[in-house]
Amino acid sequence: MDTTWNIIDNPKELKKLSIEELPLLAQEIRENIIKTVSNNGGHLASNLGVVELTLALHYVFDTPKDKIIWDVGHQCYAHKMITGRGDRFDSLRRYKGISGFPKREESPYDTFNTGHSSTSLSAALGMAVSRDLKKEDYKVVAVIGDGALTGGMAFEALNNAGRYEKNLIYILNDNEMSISKNVGGLSKYLSRIRTAQSYIRADKRVKSWTVKIPLLGKPIVRFIRKVKNALKMAVLPGMLFENIGFKYIGPIDGHNIREMVHTFKSVKEINAPVIVHVATKKGKGYSFAEEYPDDFHSVAPFDIATGTVKSKTDKKKYSDIFADEVIRLAEKNPSIVTVSAAMAKGTGLDRFEKRFPERFFDVGIAEQHAVTFAAGMAAEGLVPVVAIYSTFLQRAYDQVLHDVALQNLHVIFAIDRAGLAEGDGETHHGIYDVSFLMHIPNIMIMAAADYNDLEHMLRYAVTQAKGPVAIRYPRCEGNRLPENDCEVIKGCGVIQGEGQDVCLIAEDGLFEAAGKIY
Repeated sequence: MDTTWNIIDNPKELKKLSIEELPLLAQEIRENIIKTVSNNGGHLASNLGVVELTLALHYVFDTPKDKIIWDVGHQCYAHKMITGRGDRFDSLRRYKGISGFPKREESPYDTFNTGHSSTSLSAALGMAVSRDLKKEDYKVVAVIGDGALTGGMAFEALNNAGRYEKNLIYILNDNEMSISKNVGGLSKYLSRIRTAQSYIRADKRVKSWTVKIPLLGKPIVRFIRKVKNALKMAVLPGMLFENIGFKYIGPIDGHNIREMVHTFKSVKEINAPVIVHVATKKGKGYSFAEEYPDDFHSVAPFDIATGTVKSKTDKKKYSDIFADEVIRLAEKNPSIVTVSAAMAKGTGLDRFEKRFPERFFDVGIAEQHAVTFAAGMAAEGLVPVVAIYSTFLQRAYDQVLHDVALQNLHVIFAIDRAGLAEGDGETHHGIYDVSFLMHIPNIMIMAAADYNDLEHMLRYAVTQAKGPVAIRYPRCEGNRLPENDCEVIKGCGVIQGEGQDVCLIAEDGLFEAAGKIY
């Protein structure tokens, strides 16, 4: 049978293939993802890692009736290709083309819009509650990565889902953990036993028979449960999930389609919250992405043969200027520390980490914690610089207000990616920070018009400011404008030119463009 990816227009067509044919389909999908991203740019490593997982999910579950939610959403390319968008996949991330993230208005298979991490578990639980209240019958599956699981919202959802005991499935896509052969093999073996229908039925029968034994029934059940839990604690890595109410399955090989299909078919029959731990390799199938997954997480158009970015220049970007200046300031001031929320490379702080490893802190995908963590350091005399994308700072609004600004603590927010985010769409546009920071007391907001501004603002924020400071700057390359090399004057901007007909007010990366228009 011809299994080329563009023949598979929907999951019903996918189910016509045999399991033996699916690896070939996975290879072809992977090749097309590499080809398209090399032309358009996009998230490569994360998408290459979930191709087999995507096929297994759509092969087993009845989508779109069954709901699949992709956390963050930057791993949905294979999903889009087999849900009616394969013939338009070359328009990925382009004007009027396919979005790089799930969008409900784009397809009924995209059941929830995602773009920020750690949201899928909460949304899935909400869908499961809605399903049960409306007496409907479908499965709810959320796919979340080990990185996104560090977000506090994910743990809130886990705790709540365990309490409500709804029928839903969480797939933990683990592309970092190394599983030893002995423990991994035993865990897989036990998972197969526990997901087998014979085991599930036998477990229920033993409990029902034992509890009927006069006087001794319930104590025996409690004793058996304790022994079973002790054994699981010794051999299974999933006791955290078990203890909050989930059945834990795994880890299983996320590139073995047969094994995943077998597991998912069994998991479908469990009427309880389940976590399936799937181990995958980020960048799978493309050697450069496998070796450098961070570089190929979100990548500009590149040459497939060499892995080099096509439009790469030696010209610095705002994040480079920021990193250089923070390092210079930190060399003079030992109180300066930096904080990243899993974006060290993107913000340039990976270079700060190399220079001052003991003064750099990456808290993972946990923006709220990052801000209050910085507030704690500021309260004790340090000068924390929190480098965070504008769109993700939205998640820490209350912490900026309550934990930093109301105490007038000296925390410096380096707001990267301010303005429009090319390619990533509305979930990543940094266009709201000014509006939600403006009404917060005590905070000073500055926008860098060029590289000179950014350096001056950082120096001012460190050496002269007393309370919280927010410095916003774009993702793009910039310049040093000769007419704009002046120190920071609080409450003032720079007049680029004077006239009588039109008033142009511009900030950050648009300042130079406005000057040219004038």
